[in-house]
Amino acid sequence: MIALGLAGTALAAFALRRTDADRLSRALDQQTAIVAQTLAGEMRRYTTSLLDLAAAVGSQSRLETAEFAAITAATDRQRLPGASGVSLVVPATTGQIGGVERAWRTAGSPGLRLRAAPGIRDGHLFVVQSRPIDGTAEAVGQDLAASTPAATALAKARDSHQVAISPTYRLLEDGDVPSARRQWSFVLAAPVYSTSPAAPDAGQFRGWMVMGLRGADFLHQAISRTAGNTVVLALSDSSAGRRTEVGRWQPAAEPARGQPARTVPIVVPQGTWELTVTPTDRLLPGTDLHLDMIAWAVGGFITLLLAALTGTVITARNRALRRVDAATAALRDDIDRREAVEVQLRQRESELVGFAGIVAHDLRSPLARITGYADFLREEAAPRLEPLHRDFLERLYGGAQRMQSLIDDLLDYATADNQDLVTAQVDLNRMVAEVVRDRVSGHGAQQPRIVVWPLPTVDGDATLLRQVVDNLIGNALKYTPEGEDPSIEITSRREEAGGWRVEVADRGIGIPPDQLDTIFDAFIRAGGSEGYHGTGLGLAIVHRIIERHGGLVGVDSNPGGGSRFWFSLPAHARLVAGTGATERIVHSS
Repeated sequence: MIALGLAGTALAAFALRRTDADRLSRALDQQTAIVAQTLAGEMRRYTTSLLDLAAAVGSQSRLETAEFAAITAATDRQRLPGASGVSLVVPATTGQIGGVERAWRTAGSPGLRLRAAPGIRDGHLFVVQSRPIDGTAEAVGQDLAASTPAATALAKARDSHQVAISPTYRLLEDGDVPSARRQWSFVLAAPVYSTSPAAPDAGQFRGWMVMGLRGADFLHQAISRTAGNTVVLALSDSSAGRRTEVGRWQPAAEPARGQPARTVPIVVPQGTWELTVTPTDRLLPGTDLHLDMIAWAVGGFITLLLAALTGTVITARNRALRRVDAATAALRDDIDRREAVEVQLRQRESELVGFAGIVAHDLRSPLARITGYADFLREEAAPRLEPLHRDFLERLYGGAQRMQSLIDDLLDYATADNQDLVTAQVDLNRMVAEVVRDRVSGHGAQQPRIVVWPLPTVDGDATLLRQVVDNLIGNALKYTPEGEDPSIEITSRREEAGGWRVEVADRGIGIPPDQLDTIFDAFIRAGGSEGYHGTGLGLAIVHRIIERHGGLVGVDSNPGGGSRFWFSLPAHARLVAGTGATERIVHSS
């Protein structure tokens, strides 16, 4: 009896250990696939962004510093985390340095000084325009020919007419950074060709758009949310004949026992890197319970107990065996349910990642080209078209603009819930003034009247709070009955808990009382707004952003007509300006 009990216990312990190992292996395979897909999608997104910048630069008949600043204005740490900056690089021989320097000084960079790399006779690669993203000093004037990896990527991009990635190296601008803080980095290079028919060099090669990325920062921003504390990640580059670790994600968790790491290839522009994925004990929380040891202990106890009571308590033994069978069946059922739930969650997560990739790559990039070419035709070819054809062209351009607005709203709605908050002191007075100026500058014949009372300075994410203010003021201007001038009043007051409540009151079309509770849901539009352009996502984005700041948002009917939207922020704030009201009435020109 004892021998049979011990044999059964050993089999149960072995089965439980194998079950845990199989579950962990499947979970690791799923997490590896998700992380690899996410990382590849992020690399495609950065590549697409660089191609869009190269196309915009190439479409200019004569690029100047102000135009380059406008083209790259949307590149920031929120959209391109891990990027050090974007630059325009042009080739030059030693004899051409003076002419290139004079040309770009005339184009709006009077202080430009090209610093040729020592030892380079010809084949200089000068940075003539630059936009820093991570706060480092501008790289204008540098000669990238001093960096063999960067020069290799630029040559490959020009020869292939495609985006190319460099081998990992230390960026030139990181030369003054302490060695302990330096990261292995790389650059993406996209060739720039003149596409403007009005340009004297139409169809010719102009240079490269170059984006520098720090490996550890890029890896952290790209997969930290997807990987969490479930796996350890190491991204490596062996393109230069040696294996270099580009970046590592190391969560605060212990390694899981009994599972080897997974290594998968990651496709990068004109190359392949390797991603090594090692599981932690958080990948499957149940695997650290040592169920096999518990089975040994429980089985041994039950075996000894049954052996002692065999002669006198046959009935009790049978009852105990039935309970063990029931517990084993329940454990297996629980394992099966958890595996089914995990598979479903991974599938949903994979679908969301795929959707984000489709929106970011397959929709935005071709739509940007459609809009650009349509706008070019409106400016250059409209006088030569028949009225009917011009009408068709305007409809095409308007439809592309509306689709761009819908895609932007969808992306804003998706990122409002998971974008990292960058908290700082936000002056709502200045922010509202900037939004009002931008909104009314092209408002047409209507003369908006906007009254702004003193507003506080609060703690929050400036980019996201600007979206809140812009959406509320934009709705107040847009949903005004035809023939009436928009009228807006913006106020604030202290709340009892110490936070601030900001209100935006308008005299617009109003919201039916039965829809006040649902107006902040996604894709919900109030009755009476059918004749106004919109996606039904603006207020949903406002709700998500305020909720992430720990505040509340709502709307009330405005006495006398219109609506009174409000949001509260539980921030430590102080009121700026005097105790009296300051009134500003803005009319569109």
